[in-house]
Amino acid sequence: MSPATPATPHKSWVPSANRADSHFPIQNLPFGVFTTAASADPRVGVAIGDEILDLSVLDTRGLLKVPAGLFAQRTLNPFMAAGRDVWRSVRSQLTQLLSDDNATLRDDVALRQTALVPQSQATMHLPVDIPGYTDFYSSREHATNVGALFRDPKNALMPNWLEIPIGYNGRASSVIVSGTPVRRPNGQIKKPDQERPVFSPCLRLDIELETGFFVGVPSGLGDPIACQDAEAHIFGMVLLNDWSARDLQAWEYVPLGPFNAKGFATTISPWVVTMDALEPFRCAQPPQDPVPLSYLQHEGHHAFDLHLEAAIRPANQSTATTLSRTNFKFMYWTMAQQLAHHTVSGTNTRVGDLMGSGTISGATPDSLGSLLEMTAGGKTPITLNGGETRTFIEDGDELILTGWCQGDGYRVGFGTCTGTILPAHPIKK
Repeated sequence: MSPATPATPHKSWVPSANRADSHFPIQNLPFGVFTTAASADPRVGVAIGDEILDLSVLDTRGLLKVPAGLFAQRTLNPFMAAGRDVWRSVRSQLTQLLSDDNATLRDDVALRQTALVPQSQATMHLPVDIPGYTDFYSSREHATNVGALFRDPKNALMPNWLEIPIGYNGRASSVIVSGTPVRRPNGQIKKPDQERPVFSPCLRLDIELETGFFVGVPSGLGDPIACQDAEAHIFGMVLLNDWSARDLQAWEYVPLGPFNAKGFATTISPWVVTMDALEPFRCAQPPQDPVPLSYLQHEGHHAFDLHLEAAIRPANQSTATTLSRTNFKFMYWTMAQQLAHHTVSGTNTRVGDLMGSGTISGATPDSLGSLLEMTAGGKTPITLNGGETRTFIEDGDELILTGWCQGDGYRVGFGTCTGTILPAHPIKK
C-alpha cells in the first residue's frame, strides 16, 4: 500500500464526502481542472464530495508545501511533471486538511468559502494536455467476441493476441472532456451488395467502455520501461469512451488498422483518480497462457477491482437504460504490460500521454462493453426502458459511463463520462 493512501476509512468535515454513495470521499481526492462564472481562469482542483477544493487558493495562502505555481494552471501537466514524490506529498497534505479533526480549513469560514466551489457551479475542462494517445485491445472476452463475429468462432483470436498487448496510435487532438457533444462522422462505407463504397454518415455508431491512464513520469527515446517498474510511471486513471464508427472501420481497417473510424472523438472523464487512491483495490489479473515473454513479466497483482457501467439515454427520455455492468479486473493485459510493450522498441513517452485500455467486456451477456457485441453486430436489437430499441447509437442519444471501487462504507469513484450525439454535417452534392 502506498504511504500516501489512508490505511483505514475516515471522515471529512465536508458532509457530502461522507455519503456512502459519493464517488469523491476523502479516500479518493482526484485531480481536475475547472473554471467558474466568477473566475474564467482555469485552475487545478480536487473533488471532495459535491465540492471542488481550489488548490490554487490553498497554494496562495501557503497551506500546501509544493513548488510554486503548480495549481494556477490550465492543465495538470506541470503538477504531473513535478514527480511522484510531489504527487504523494500533496495528496497526504490534502488528506490532513480535509480530515474531520483538522480545524485549519474547517473553521476558517472566509477561506472555506473561497476555496470550496460547488461542483454544480463549475465547468470542467480537459484535465491534461495530451501529446500522444494510444489505444489498446486488451480484453480477451472482447477480442474473442469481435473475432467470432467476423471470423471462424473457433479461431476468434488472432495468433499474436495472446503474445503481445495489441494497440494502435490514436488521435490525441480529438480527445475531449466529458459533456462535450460528439458529431456523427461522415466517411466511406462499403456495403456488401455494392461494388464500390459510398460517402455517407456513419450508420453503425458505437461506444467502447474503457479506462485510460496518464503517463506522469516520462521515458527517453530509446529507453524502454521495465514491466516491473511501469506502474511508477503512471499518474492516474480516467474513464474513456472510444467512440467507434463500425461501418467506416470495416472498410478502412485492412491493412493498417483504425483511422477515421476512431479519430473523430474520444471522451474522457474530467477527474483523474490517482494510483495511490486505487491501491487498496489492487487484485490478481487473469492467468496468462502462454506465459508472456520475459520483458512482459511482472510479479504480484496488477489488476484493480473497478466496477464499470455503461448506459444510454435517448433524447426523448428522462431516464437512462443500463447497457452493461463489467469490471476492469477482467483485463487480460495489465497497464504495466501495455506500457512496457509500448516502449520496448525504444518509443519515448511524455508527461500527459494517454493510454486507453481497449473495450472492457466480461464473460456474461450483461457485461459486454460495446453495442457491437451486445447486438451481435446489429442482428439483435436492445430494448430500452421506454420501449425504444437500439442496435447502434442514434442522433440525440446520450451515452453515460461510470465506475467506482467499493470500499468498506465508501467508494473511490470516477464520476461520469458522457457524450451526446449530434447529427452528421450535411453532405454537399
